[in-house]
Amino acid sequence: MKLRFGILGTGNIAKQFATGVTKSTLTTLTAVGSRTSAAAEAFAKKYGIASAHGSYEALLADSSVDAIYVSLPNNMHHEWTINALRAGKHVLCEKPIATTAAEAEEMFDVAERSGRMLVEAFMYRAHPQTLAAVKAVRDGAIGKVRVIRTSFCYRTRKIEGNIRFDSALAGGALMDIGCYCLDFSRLIAGGEPTGVSAEGLIGSQGVDTLVSGSLKFGDDCVANFVCGMIAQADNAALICGEDGWIRIPVPWKPTGQCGFTIERQTPPKQDGAATSRPPLERIDLVEPRDVYGIEADAFANTVINSAAPFMSRSDSLGTMRLLERVGAIIRA
Repeated sequence: MKLRFGILGTGNIAKQFATGVTKSTLTTLTAVGSRTSAAAEAFAKKYGIASAHGSYEALLADSSVDAIYVSLPNNMHHEWTINALRAGKHVLCEKPIATTAAEAEEMFDVAERSGRMLVEAFMYRAHPQTLAAVKAVRDGAIGKVRVIRTSFCYRTRKIEGNIRFDSALAGGALMDIGCYCLDFSRLIAGGEPTGVSAEGLIGSQGVDTLVSGSLKFGDDCVANFVCGMIAQADNAALICGEDGWIRIPVPWKPTGQCGFTIERQTPPKQDGAATSRPPLERIDLVEPRDVYGIEADAFANTVINSAAPFMSRSDSLGTMRLLERVGAIIRA
């Protein structure tokens, strides 16, 4: 049995998802819906999809569709996820799941009442690399976690017509990519932050273009993050413990050859001659599946086999509340 997906929207992220699903083992694409028939038909032709619908409503009414992938702009996630759930479809909704925690709460409540599955599409969460890194941390590979450092930045010159720079569409660096940093910090720390501080730059378009912040988890762990659309960074993750550290070079969208390193030694001295250091422990993974195909299969496994979702309701709500909290600080 394969879960039959319909894609709501035909933008860039929908294209990436469609490419990934072609390599999925538990899912198939059966339909796509757009605001125009021309856009839907072009998308369907490119990805070998049987049905193309010139409206979102028509896609939700398609009986050949079991689940909807919501790839619309952020401000439309709430409305169309609820519409899909009420139409009897399971929903995999792109991150961030909503624009506010209150919206997200309502979406999950509707899913529960409808007897349908709703999962936020943080695709990195379902990837074997993430699962392996979390296991290493939980198994005590670096001792008690004290510091988490993440970055997710890019510089774009394409601003005109870019939904990320449109405040009406709930754009901004924090919602687009900072959500990864915040979610990862919560995942590794294993809880919610007790303290939050942040600084941000607001561009002429009215959206945050660069955000840097710190999170405090209880009395024993801190997390630092930076995200932006006007700067470059290594876009890596570093988890520092009492006995060593884990470095993940590509945490957000790992490819076939991926993995991370574990280092368990005193850091290099800064004020003396270099000393020999023990070799790194490399955790090398070969994952032939596309990250979006992995995500689709994980979602299907939850729907078909009642497996635990890779992103739970409490995780989505926790990250959404944190996004709101940081957003309020940088706009205060």
